[in-house]
Amino acid sequence: MKTVAKAKTKIKKETLQNKRNSPRRDIDPLKVTSISSLDNFAKISNEASIVEASTNGLLITLSRDSLVPAALRRNLNIDEIIGMKVLLHISQMNIEISGKIARTKFLGKEGFKLAIDYTEDAPAYWRECLVDLLPVPGELEGN
Repeated sequence: MKTVAKAKTKIKKETLQNKRNSPRRDIDPLKVTSISSLDNFAKISNEASIVEASTNGLLITLSRDSLVPAALRRNLNIDEIIGMKVLLHISQMNIEISGKIARTKFLGKEGFKLAIDYTEDAPAYWRECLVDLLPVPGELEGN
């Protein structure tokens, strides 16, 4: 009986991981010129960089100095913004993307990593096209 329960638990975990993960793609860092809250339109960050992308989300790095709210700048933990709906402005592509902050991670002197899930507001085809259009490492070096 216990082995059946363990097998069911293992299958559920694998299914959850397959739903959650989509192939990530390293990209040439794309500059995000602002990250703003969609709840109150307050600016969260002045600048950041997109370093990985998938059809489900974006991985963003930002420095502590780029954080606008003083409460976030003073802390090593910015988990209070998890779940917040945000708007990213990418001036290089002249595009704005809305999504939800899925997780944060403190990187030490380098700043923070944010994972943004943008599946709620964008259709799958559009997300696939966006990932295809993002520059691969080395593509922007000539510019």
